[in-house]
Amino acid sequence: MDVMRGYMLFLLSMLTGWTVYGQTRSVQGMLKDDKNRVIAGATVKLTSKLDSMVAGSNMAGVFIFDKIKADTFKITVSNLGFERFEKEFGFPKGETKYIIPSLTLQQNSQMLEEVVVDGVPTVVVKSDTLEYTMKDLKLREGSVAEDALKKLQGVEVDKDGNVTAQGESVKRVRINGKDFFGGDVKTATQNLPANIIQKMQIIDDYGDMANVTGNKNGDSEKVLNIQIDPKYNQGHMTTLRAGYGTEDRYQATGMWMGMREGEQISVLGNLNNTNAPLFDFNTTGGGARRGQGGGGRRGGGMFGGSDGLTKIGSIGLNFRKDFSDKLTAYGSYSYSHSNNTTLSQRYIVNATPGRSQADSADANSNTIGGNHRFEANVEWKPTAKDYIKIVPQFGYDEGDNNAITNSITYLSNVLDNKQELTTGTNSTAPRFGISGLYNRKLNDNGRNLFFNFNYNNAKTDKDVNQILDRYISDPSNINQPMSNIYQRTVQDAINKSWNAGASVNYTEPLSKNGKLEVTYDFNKNKYDNNITQKGYDRDNNIIENAFENAKLNLDYSYDYAFVTHKIGANYLFSNDKLTYSVGVAGQPSHLNGSAINSGEIIPISRNNMNWMPIARFEYKFSRQSNLTVNYSGSPTEPSVSQILPYNLSTSSTNIVYGNANLNPEFNHQLNLRFRKNDFQKGNNFFVFLNGSMADNKIVSLNKSYYGPIQKDPTTGKIDSALISETRYLNETEDRPYAINSFYHYGKSWKEKTFNVMLMGGISVNKTIGYSSIDENDNIGQKNVARNFVLTQGLMFRYNPSENLEINPGVRYQFTHTQNSLLQRNSDIQTWTPTLIGSYNILKNTIFGADLSKSFNQGYGQGLSSNPFIINTYVEQRFLKDQRGTLRLQAFDLLNQQTNLSRTVDGFLTTDSRTNRLGRYFMVLFTYKFQKFAMGNPQGGDDFHGGMRRPRM
Repeated sequence: MDVMRGYMLFLLSMLTGWTVYGQTRSVQGMLKDDKNRVIAGATVKLTSKLDSMVAGSNMAGVFIFDKIKADTFKITVSNLGFERFEKEFGFPKGETKYIIPSLTLQQNSQMLEEVVVDGVPTVVVKSDTLEYTMKDLKLREGSVAEDALKKLQGVEVDKDGNVTAQGESVKRVRINGKDFFGGDVKTATQNLPANIIQKMQIIDDYGDMANVTGNKNGDSEKVLNIQIDPKYNQGHMTTLRAGYGTEDRYQATGMWMGMREGEQISVLGNLNNTNAPLFDFNTTGGGARRGQGGGGRRGGGMFGGSDGLTKIGSIGLNFRKDFSDKLTAYGSYSYSHSNNTTLSQRYIVNATPGRSQADSADANSNTIGGNHRFEANVEWKPTAKDYIKIVPQFGYDEGDNNAITNSITYLSNVLDNKQELTTGTNSTAPRFGISGLYNRKLNDNGRNLFFNFNYNNAKTDKDVNQILDRYISDPSNINQPMSNIYQRTVQDAINKSWNAGASVNYTEPLSKNGKLEVTYDFNKNKYDNNITQKGYDRDNNIIENAFENAKLNLDYSYDYAFVTHKIGANYLFSNDKLTYSVGVAGQPSHLNGSAINSGEIIPISRNNMNWMPIARFEYKFSRQSNLTVNYSGSPTEPSVSQILPYNLSTSSTNIVYGNANLNPEFNHQLNLRFRKNDFQKGNNFFVFLNGSMADNKIVSLNKSYYGPIQKDPTTGKIDSALISETRYLNETEDRPYAINSFYHYGKSWKEKTFNVMLMGGISVNKTIGYSSIDENDNIGQKNVARNFVLTQGLMFRYNPSENLEINPGVRYQFTHTQNSLLQRNSDIQTWTPTLIGSYNILKNTIFGADLSKSFNQGYGQGLSSNPFIINTYVEQRFLKDQRGTLRLQAFDLLNQQTNLSRTVDGFLTTDSRTNRLGRYFMVLFTYKFQKFAMGNPQGGDDFHGGMRRPRM
């Protein structure tokens, strides 16, 4: 009987429990500001021991949660421009629906300006953040994030997809505040559908320490944060595209993104031969400690490049999982395989005093490479006062390069030599690292302790097989047969490096607005390298080291480390109008190691002490205008090739010697940003100014002379040739500098139907180099090169609706270079008018075109070109809900695509022209589908976003 009674009580309790949890319990509330205006687009979170839900407030400011299990719960509301709101609530006894009285959010005192349209702030300006709401943008169906960026004031996207905001390159991207595919900007902007985006934020990011503590040190970098509309955080979307065209051009891409509460998975795939990479492997994860340079960085050399013709295959996975309110993990894996063929022409003028040298070269290069990248992030908040972040990273690069370069050299307009240089290189570069941080809030008044660390390890194993086949003329007797130099070198280089660092930051509040910050930072870069090389003649016999400058047989090893300690203290003050930080830091550094050659040891040991100010200033003139000034300083150690005191060359005609006596250089950086906006009237103006200057700058000594390079073992005949030699030294008498500026003024009318943008900038650079034509002169003559660049642009946009957009514009660039030693000037100017537009011929038929014409003046012999690029397409949408799209695309109709550039380095001026993807026609079919729990954008199952559209 007792057993039966117990069983009945157990069954009754279970039924009661099922009844309670089976009930549909819901919560509804409304958000308003202190002026009684509804707040749309806010992120609202409901949490309890049994629930974790996120919703967004709708156009009426209302939010709703269903299927709530717990009796008591917490509501958290966050929205840029308002203070964070948190409060506990509970269901009245016996009730299954609870309507919360209106919640009032308080304005954030640090907010500068906002514009409200239909209850939604469309532009919000904060000291380090400019936020745009997507609601009022006129975007055509199928747009991606990149299309939305192009319509934002102060933001530019070039034809390669690179994003510039307020004159600075956007370095990283985040989705909902977390790195997406390791922060790869193009992967997000060219693949994420625009219709599910709620907001875009352009942030001046000072690193994790600033994000956690609010204390900003060093330089910032531009970061794009994309906020997904909360109502699309539960569902999935798919895009599939396939195309084929003339010249056997093909493209196949696919994307799937799935999201549910607290989880997100994205899979991307790409296969094409249209120069359209899916990932940028030059972007590495941000980690928990801002990169300090030096050891542990990825190997350089053969990976990447947009010139030439490239076949690409890529696949990637991005994930995020919120295990609880306290624990989150996210990360990504990417792989890409590419095959690039590049044809290039170069015209090089070496205006060394006493000798005029001109080189003309044609090169054919093929690079096949593979890249792996993995990064994970784990964030844990064990208590309200503790925060921990761990970031492991791994990468692996491999590549094979084969290049043939044919060149001809003239001295004072007289033929000196002709040569063919054939180079084969194979390299592998694995790397791994881990970084982490811990932050502890010691009280509620601002007392704080912050610690972070990093460790990165990299190894590059490179094999080089090079053949130099040079024919040398005798200027005094042009009828004499040209003598021949043949050298084959085989080199094996193993370069190991690692970087480790840690920092501790303590903050002590001194008053309501002031606090003291004390920081210690340690960093060590370690290098361990070995190089072996053998030289062979045409008969495969080893070439003896007959001359010091012509050594081809070598066996070097070098091991050195660069260690810095930085101790600083500064006072921080902040109120509604003024924020500043003033202090001083001392940084001793130690460069120590040795270079070994055939048992000979050359020690490397240097100690330096640098003092630097800590200075940051920000002033808010009004809610619409602010000024920010920031100074930073850091030392940089010599590179391996700069410090090794041996000849590292694979050819006896082009040699490089390092300098074991080099000191580290110290770089000073000063940034100024001024912003004045009146978005209510459609005005936007900002100015950016960056200045840098270096102490102990490492500069080059370039020598050009005739010297012996080989001796015939049978006849004893010595062959001499023109030799180019590079050495390095510290500039102690003068300070090179660089000043860069950029401004932007934008004006819009009639709800952004008409937009005018005027932008431009001035850059002034001072570089120093030394030159000599004497083999034994290791000092040389000093040359000061000044470079002046003026850029201007005028753009106009007419966008009355999503069915019509016309964007005419023109850009101008003028470059002037002057050398003090030669009194030789160089001027280049380029005009580039453009016209981009699209129009709905019919409801589901779109025509688009992209035209640009370049007018170039001042380039070297035979390299100047004025290409007229015309890209166009016609697109037809069909199938149910317009899920299908058929596009006929024409790329470079006149077949004039090329890349023209000039670089100036001391006495060397190099004009280059490389091939790029030429004319082709392609037919593409795209299928898109999305489904969300709260309904699809604009109704139905229509998918109005999509993957990266083909480049016009």
